[in-house]
Amino acid sequence: MRGRDLLSIADLSPEELSHVLETARALKEGLREGGDEGLNETLRSAQGDSRRLLAGKTLALLFEKPSLRTRVSFDVGMRQLGGDCIYVSPAEVGLGTREPVEDVARVLSRYVDCIAVRTFAQETVEQLARWADVPVINALSEGEHPCQALADLLTILEHKGRLEGVSLAYIGDGNNVARSLALAAGMMGMEFRIASPEGYELDETTVSRAEELARGSGGRIVCVREAKEAAAGADVVYTDVWASMGQEEAATQRREAFAGYQVDAKLMSLAAPEAIFMHDLPAHRGEEVSAEVIEGAQSVVFDQAENRLHAQKGALALILGEESG
Repeated sequence: MRGRDLLSIADLSPEELSHVLETARALKEGLREGGDEGLNETLRSAQGDSRRLLAGKTLALLFEKPSLRTRVSFDVGMRQLGGDCIYVSPAEVGLGTREPVEDVARVLSRYVDCIAVRTFAQETVEQLARWADVPVINALSEGEHPCQALADLLTILEHKGRLEGVSLAYIGDGNNVARSLALAAGMMGMEFRIASPEGYELDETTVSRAEELARGSGGRIVCVREAKEAAAGADVVYTDVWASMGQEEAATQRREAFAGYQVDAKLMSLAAPEAIFMHDLPAHRGEEVSAEVIEGAQSVVFDQAENRLHAQKGALALILGEESG
């Protein structure tokens, strides 16, 4: 994976995706234990100490959208691996307005070792990668959110002990989070069920690709209309906001369309007894999820948020480290 872009979760093979998750778990365990005992042999032999693994490396955070988890987790993660991080705000660059994307890519390539971009259009991420001489990581676009999918799988793995055969019910909009999750679940042999109202379904291209990946792994992709059908017996119930950043003008229309898709205690009761609830945050209590569920015993949303840090460290270590699998 060294030197590779991560624009879509499907840029990784199933083996590479597993390797990122294994590395993330090892780095997380090493951090909690105060050492590198759990670190896999590839990374331990590369630098000897994960806290110096990316010494001398710099990550640029190039953002068009504001963020809490993405900005802090990348910044802290890079520093915990011994590297540096610089945040570049929308006002400082003006991607595609003040300065062409291709110029930004070539300039940053002269200064830093990697670019993580949080932007609106997937095309912007792809254009940056096309012109940059350093790896580009999609830290969120309207097309996909691969870094969130890494954290989600890490969280499921920790709570369920496996990914293969786990059923995940996604309730709501077929958005960037759903796309990356569907593809990742397909790769890992999971059953991914998505329930969306008419007009907000997961796009056919993503469904076809996820089904193709699922055929190779023994997984399954199921698209349904009713939330209760998706949630029935599920090991994981997942939802996201009904109106994402940039969709504020359609918020009222979306609230009407998604009425009946709230994850509440009644819906959770249809899932498996040991089911967990997930949300990528920020959450709107009383809309896509009830306060009772997100604050309840089945909720793992803050484990999920923490795992953004560890999952991204796993990816950074393998993309920027001196040796990688």
